[in-house]
Amino acid sequence: MGDNACKKRLACRFSQSSSISMKLLWFVVPLIVVSGLIATFGPRFSSWGYISNRPWLWRIGFNVTVMGGSLNSTSAVSVPVEMATSVVLDGKESEERVEDLQPRVVVGGAQNSGERIAMFDDSVLNRSSTPPLSVEAIRIKEHNATEVNGLNISASEIPAAAPSIEFTHLSQKDRGPREYTNLEKLEARLQKARVAIQEAKYRNQTDGVRDYLPLGPMYWNSKVFHRSYLEMEKQFKIFVYEEGEPPVFHAGPCKSIYAMEGTFIHGMEISAQFRTRDPEKAHAFFLPFSVVMMVRFVYVQNSHDYGPIRRTVRDYVNVIAGKYPYWNRSLGADHFMLACHDWGPVASFSHPQLGKNSIHALCNANTSERFNPIKDVSFPEINLLVGTTRGLIGGPSPSKRSILAFFAGALHGPIRPIVLEHWENKDDDIQVHRYLPKGVSYYEMLRKSKFCLCPSGYEVASPRIVESFYTGCVPVLISDHYVPPFSDVLNWKSFSVEVPVKDIPNLKAILMSIPTRQYIKMQRRVLKIRRHFEVNSPPKRFDVFHMILHSIWLRRLNVRVQDGQLAKTGRLRS
Repeated sequence: MGDNACKKRLACRFSQSSSISMKLLWFVVPLIVVSGLIATFGPRFSSWGYISNRPWLWRIGFNVTVMGGSLNSTSAVSVPVEMATSVVLDGKESEERVEDLQPRVVVGGAQNSGERIAMFDDSVLNRSSTPPLSVEAIRIKEHNATEVNGLNISASEIPAAAPSIEFTHLSQKDRGPREYTNLEKLEARLQKARVAIQEAKYRNQTDGVRDYLPLGPMYWNSKVFHRSYLEMEKQFKIFVYEEGEPPVFHAGPCKSIYAMEGTFIHGMEISAQFRTRDPEKAHAFFLPFSVVMMVRFVYVQNSHDYGPIRRTVRDYVNVIAGKYPYWNRSLGADHFMLACHDWGPVASFSHPQLGKNSIHALCNANTSERFNPIKDVSFPEINLLVGTTRGLIGGPSPSKRSILAFFAGALHGPIRPIVLEHWENKDDDIQVHRYLPKGVSYYEMLRKSKFCLCPSGYEVASPRIVESFYTGCVPVLISDHYVPPFSDVLNWKSFSVEVPVKDIPNLKAILMSIPTRQYIKMQRRVLKIRRHFEVNSPPKRFDVFHMILHSIWLRRLNVRVQDGQLAKTGRLRS
């Protein structure tokens, strides 16, 4: 009996244990299933708070650098996710950017540090020495699009700072109507321009044609350029800071080899079409100082000390940054300076943010002196001895040009001595002179020549390039580290000859190898693109003033500025 009772008690306990296990199993299995469903489908319904706390979800094929650091494309820098809340991109965003343009930059506000993040499309730059930052883009479908002044701006735009989970689960009705800032409206219009420019390659060019239609192999993409130019005319506005006094500010030379510096400053000051007095309506901001005038009035002659110039530029930037919110909003990425003096690159790096972030429009576009064609602008050096081009433009047909190539100029810089060593008074077909014989006209020699040699001097820029265009002579560029003017639009290989310095001894053979038919085509293209280098007063469409503006417009199109956390916390002055 005792054994039977014991067995019954054990069986009872086993039955009770099995019952408890079954109950636990019925509870645990659904819990596991529900957890799996949440893990699988949860991100689809989650908020920016969910994404920002899970950095492994971010995957973007971009090289990322902090704009307070170096604006370069040679390294991929890991950026904390909490800093990147206002610059998230998905695949669609990268497709919407303007094609055939150099820069690919997005600027957003940092959450705490006050820095901005720049993202570069690696497919365009393709220069990274390290793999691109691996960050996954979560595509957020944009609903509840709202019409704002005729612009479709999504009500679910990426915020400047990631909201909490509770906030993102509120309905649009609970949040109330969205109030868009002036900057958001301005950026929305720029986005419409980007789309229109991108679509231009698939459409005809008859829209907006008035006096000139860019066509031919002289342009990388004539349709894209034409649409971009029309969009610039339609909406581009620049705010010129009024701080500073002449002659160092708001003035510049108009009758010298540096004439383009003063010509542009003057043209910008009086422009009714592109200048705006309201900074809230401005797409770009111009720092109207003249490096030429600083050399004349600030620099201590023969001191070899750039300090006074650098301090003048640095102090000016600090003044406008303290008085206005716009510099701090983008850390200068939508600001630009312009200089044609050889020391323009020196002045452009006088302030850290000016050097790393801002647009530098320079005649001396020398990549060995930190000129960055991704964000900077190369424009031509034009020698206007009397302030106009009167009597400079025009020349005979190719059949009346008896000289193969011509150069005359002083001996300075590393390249010209090589040209003179090999060709000065050595060949009747290659007319190379240090000084022209008495009574021989420089411009008449240009007009008699098929090719005009344009070797760099101490600096890479040379006024001989534009002199060649003016006289109908095909330019021969001989330089190192030079970015030709407007090369984001113009295909220089179609109307000029580029000769490496090492090939100077073979100069005649190179030029003689160009077939006559090809030379005639190049010469005709020179005449067609000449309008882009002509100086007019007042400026005319597609002339050099407008081409400089267009290059700046392209850089601004590829920079997106957003109101950052600093502006919301009141750190910026209004």
